[in-house]
Amino acid sequence: MSVPAQVVILAFNLSNQLAVRQAGTRQGLAFVGADEAMATARLQACFPTPLPPAEYFTCTAGALSYRVFFTQVDTDPLDAEVSFRSLEQLDQTRPAQAASLAAVLAGLEPHLIEIPYLHLGENDYIYRFRVERHRNRAIYQQDDAARSLYQSQLCEAIKALARTNERTASAPAVLDFGAVRYIIPSHFGFCLGVKNAIERAYETLAENPGRRVFMLSELIHNPFVNEDLLGRGLRYLQTDKGVPISPAGVPVKPGSTEPVLWDSLTSDDVVIIPAFGATDEDKRRLIRKGLKVAQYDATCMLVEKVWKAARDFGRAGYTVIIHGKSEHEETKATFSNSRRHAPSLIIRNLDEARLLGDYIAAPDEAKRAAILTRFAGLHTPGFDPARHLDRLAVVNQTTLLMNETAAIIEYFKSVFATRFGAAATADHVGGADRKDTLCYATQVNQDALQRALTVPLDAAFVVGGKNSSNTYQLYRVCEQQLGQRAYFIQSEKSILSPAQILHYVFPSAGRGSAGHTEQLPLWKDGEGPKTVLITGGASCPDGLIQQVITRINGFFPPGSLRDMAQVLAELKT
Repeated sequence: MSVPAQVVILAFNLSNQLAVRQAGTRQGLAFVGADEAMATARLQACFPTPLPPAEYFTCTAGALSYRVFFTQVDTDPLDAEVSFRSLEQLDQTRPAQAASLAAVLAGLEPHLIEIPYLHLGENDYIYRFRVERHRNRAIYQQDDAARSLYQSQLCEAIKALARTNERTASAPAVLDFGAVRYIIPSHFGFCLGVKNAIERAYETLAENPGRRVFMLSELIHNPFVNEDLLGRGLRYLQTDKGVPISPAGVPVKPGSTEPVLWDSLTSDDVVIIPAFGATDEDKRRLIRKGLKVAQYDATCMLVEKVWKAARDFGRAGYTVIIHGKSEHEETKATFSNSRRHAPSLIIRNLDEARLLGDYIAAPDEAKRAAILTRFAGLHTPGFDPARHLDRLAVVNQTTLLMNETAAIIEYFKSVFATRFGAAATADHVGGADRKDTLCYATQVNQDALQRALTVPLDAAFVVGGKNSSNTYQLYRVCEQQLGQRAYFIQSEKSILSPAQILHYVFPSAGRGSAGHTEQLPLWKDGEGPKTVLITGGASCPDGLIQQVITRINGFFPPGSLRDMAQVLAELKT
């Protein structure tokens, strides 16, 4: 006669530490009962207001079987025998564990990633955008350094005047200084996801004096923001390419025995997850160490929206095609998330989509082998074109252009329509008519730039970090129209003189195996009037835009320039 399964409730605190019962030198399960009611009553005697327990898996220990439930608690235990231990600590005390506890811990791994988010429904977001009235503007005004970096009266006035809708580009603003005139697109600079992440980072530093505060990797792709945060005590655990960092602040080479900051983390530390999100592997490491994860997760909700779409597509039986750069933090995080729900593969552009389309249109073994070779390391284990390219759904890296992702979707629709007929397309291309999974912020900055480029220009400056993908996309748009009159710069310091601009050549531009800086002339004479376009990537602070304007104004005789206050007043009228 079989013994009914007992019910185990695992109670995790906000630091993802597990409540265990200590009896002498032995550690055991804290809340066990013959049924849910008994186990729940024992839980509530220790933690009066837990989240409703949810069942996750079953396991066995000896002759007994267990149904394992998870809950989250936010108070200290009332039972003196119960205490919290990180999963890493429990790994180190296995000889002292009861067989039932050891069996339950052995079954946790597939479910670790869900523990920090037990309080959220599957359609809830980790951190929603703050509405304007809830923005923490004071965080940008705490001292002269912050004000210089983030504050700009000109930019505020431009946005108030030209940005009539957050999702729709309007006509550009014109700043007429007399000798030089600036064309500023209606949309530029910080998107809502970046604003949220930056405010969270500064608030976290302010709320945790005396504690070590880390960022998993760069908060955003802007060196000035990251350097300012470093100056305020923030530290990074790894580079934007996932290379661990040593206590000395230096990336550690593969195979090195040098210590890394990851290994020094304790539950007293704080680790912020940046706007790009984090891979499941990195989150599991944080969870095992007993750190708060959800509280300091600054993943952009538009990135998380892509993850939710990938999950839904997987449940519907689609293979998820991720349009992104495989080396980018966001794409790594999206792939890591998507692979839990569906066969997944990363493609970089429409050309790579065509490699898949050629196979779909006329499959053969040679094409199948070529796909597996070309996309080695960029797909889920066991991926087989013969089985997994029949039904596709496309999601994207949000820092790429919406129109490029939409073109890939349209391409796949045409391939399946040709092979199976137009009526069958909807079954083979999931979400083909959905655009809500694509980030509007990247696209609206480009749309606004396109409108601004209709004005005759002497030069265009795109301001942003060297590793900023969306900034490079904006530069591409300018270069296509202006050629060498378009410049990719990091700040006003890149403008040495009218004869020397430190222009950054992005790695994918094809003029070198790595990114590098070239010196280019601005214009041969300093005579006005000149018309200059200036825009910034989604991680470019407003203060940098105004500093670029101030720098260029400095090339003209003071008597030829209208006063800043006059231009600002004119803009507001």
